[in-house]
Amino acid sequence: MSKVKYYYDSEKLAYQKVQPKKHKQIGFILLFIFSSAMFGLLGIIILLNTSIFETPKDKMQAREIENFKTNYAVLNRKIELIDQVLSELEVRDNYIYRAYFNTTPIPSEQRRSGFGGYNRYKDLEGFNNSDLVKNTSKKVDRILKQTAIQSRSLDDIINLAQGKEKLLAAIPAIQPIKNEDLTRVASGFGYRSDPFTKIKKFHEGMDFSSKPGTPVYATGDGEVIRANNQLSGYGNLIEIKHGFGYLTRYAHLSKYNVKQGQKIKRGDLIGFVGNTGRSEAPHLHYEVHYNNEVMNPLNFYYGSISAKEFELLSQAANHENQSLD
Repeated sequence: MSKVKYYYDSEKLAYQKVQPKKHKQIGFILLFIFSSAMFGLLGIIILLNTSIFETPKDKMQAREIENFKTNYAVLNRKIELIDQVLSELEVRDNYIYRAYFNTTPIPSEQRRSGFGGYNRYKDLEGFNNSDLVKNTSKKVDRILKQTAIQSRSLDDIINLAQGKEKLLAAIPAIQPIKNEDLTRVASGFGYRSDPFTKIKKFHEGMDFSSKPGTPVYATGDGEVIRANNQLSGYGNLIEIKHGFGYLTRYAHLSKYNVKQGQKIKRGDLIGFVGNTGRSEAPHLHYEVHYNNEVMNPLNFYYGSISAKEFELLSQAANHENQSLD
């Protein structure tokens, strides 16, 4: 119960009861209502941000959100590991694989460039965890692009390796006659005395002296483009086109073991030593051509003889004697 207040009225010489003004009463009432409303709103806000009045659905959604955040964190760690592995692969690709095949490395700017044009992540904006989802999506897209570039690069490397393998198989790399079947190296590459005119002229191959019928082998993979005696002076001649600019000739044969158009491999038996055409004695005249220029066959025997055998062969081939054709 509120206290009753009095005041002394000097005119009436008596105490009078204080009567409160109506507008003040209304003000007090409004202040009370406003304070109560504010207090209630504050209480509701506090309650909404606590778990006291959470429904089962709210709790399930909260758990799902936390689970999503955990999954995204795990995904980001996996993405970082993938990115690390991909970076190491890019280094090997640029500085080992491409260096081996003498191919220009792929610039880092090209490998890690972003996506131009429109905002690819606009639909992911405006949510509570938009930054987390957007950053993860950007990392995934970048890695997918890097992986696509690396995949194309490895395809190029495979093609280069296959081409390298074919090149290595095509290069004339063995002697056309085995060492055990040789009588001697009769003449080498360069100026030699002609057996018929006795005048020095350029000898475009090597002469391997051997018994008639000695096997002659292809020195590299290729295709037989000639197996006849229609080239003057060479007698029975086989020509093999190896590709990559290489061609070999095997002359003065007694007979053939291949025919024109036949595909052959290095080491295949293609013919036999003879004494046909412009020849002084049974032997094999062997030539190597590269891009239509004659080459010294001595430089192409690394696939069949040892260093010591090469030295002996080189000494015999470089001796300025008389050729056999």
